[in-house]
Amino acid sequence: MAIAATAGTLSAKEHQSQLRRAVIASTVGTAIEWYDFFLYSIASGLIFAKLYFPNSDPLVGTLNAFGIYAIGFIARPIGAAIFGHYGDRIGRKSTLIITLMLMGVATFLVALVPTYEQIGVWGAVLLTVLRFIQGVGVGGEWGGSVLLSMEWARTHEHRGFIASWPQFGVPAGLFLANLAVLGFSYYSGDQFLVWGWRIPFFLSAILVAIGLWIRLGVMETPVFSKILSQKKMATAPTLEVIKQQPKAIALSAFARMAENGPFYIFTAFVFAYGIGTLKMSRDFLLTAVLAAAVLEFFTIPFFGYLSDRIGRKRMYTLGVIAVGIYGFIYFGLLNTGSAALIFLAVVLSLVPHAMMYGPQAAMIAESFPSRLRYSGASLGYQLTAVIAGGPAPLVATWLFAEYKTPYVISGLILFAAVVSFIATSMLTDYTGKDIEKAHR
Repeated sequence: MAIAATAGTLSAKEHQSQLRRAVIASTVGTAIEWYDFFLYSIASGLIFAKLYFPNSDPLVGTLNAFGIYAIGFIARPIGAAIFGHYGDRIGRKSTLIITLMLMGVATFLVALVPTYEQIGVWGAVLLTVLRFIQGVGVGGEWGGSVLLSMEWARTHEHRGFIASWPQFGVPAGLFLANLAVLGFSYYSGDQFLVWGWRIPFFLSAILVAIGLWIRLGVMETPVFSKILSQKKMATAPTLEVIKQQPKAIALSAFARMAENGPFYIFTAFVFAYGIGTLKMSRDFLLTAVLAAAVLEFFTIPFFGYLSDRIGRKRMYTLGVIAVGIYGFIYFGLLNTGSAALIFLAVVLSLVPHAMMYGPQAAMIAESFPSRLRYSGASLGYQLTAVIAGGPAPLVATWLFAEYKTPYVISGLILFAAVVSFIATSMLTDYTGKDIEKAHR
């Protein structure tokens, strides 16, 4: 029996089982992808400036390391365009398997890159290439993982909660990456910069193998199966969605600025600022970010659920307002110098993020029709990486060096919030009714 027919005639119990499998496969796979991506982010602030730019002024070395870090964000829209095309042409499941393998191989190879002392500038060149490949992989991952779970949801009333679970992969990946660095930092001690930092990158191979095993056992979504059976696939979905829905793509990207940019200030720039300015220990900051990630294990699904009750845009807008205000509270707490208040500032920094990230997946994905949804949602989501997430630590480092006060970074966060507030208010409400029709 064809997959489309099977998906369309599943009993309620069988459908629930497939929904659980899809959510687990999306969440686990996404967590592994983000583990790889965040591992590089952490290493940029802690390791790469010292190992690959040793002759630079500390500030210049940090800027260079964050510059390579930003390359991954530039690559993400490219990955969105490439894999969005195939996700709308050959299916969500097949595309997700490819993105996971691509990300895993690139991360594993980072562990093998020789330092500046060994091969000079070519070490930084290799890091740049691998970071670009990472960006392409994660650029294609998000859209597919969200759709793999969301398109199994029969009704609009539960879709925000279900789509929030792939978003759960972000704090899970952040937690695993920080835990790995913290663990091997402790284990290797003084040898951490010699060999200890490489082990977490090697571990990616094991995680990817687990993720592939889980994803291979999931059925294609009923929505895409129906498109496939009716031969309604777009010939060039990426180009088509750019022509038909440029406004939805642009608004999705700008709506994410308040979520994406501040997130990387709170989880990547904090290491450079915390160690270089506040003189806090590496392990203390890693532990604080770990605690923030654990809190998001609960807050992301909660706010996704809440968006089903009060509306996606309303929930998201509350998060936008919260992060605009919290940017000033955050640096106020950090600058007290109190370990307890610094820890609190880092932990609470991801609450406004969760308020937006929980409902975000459904809010963006529901803005595009099913035959163009992978391409449209992926492009809208990943373009923000170029204008907000990627440059954020780099711009924050430059602003602090130029103006000598972190509150100028708070102003940057507030600006992102204003842009997101306007963009979110202009997003078209769309309930994704074509998803519900695919289940009938």
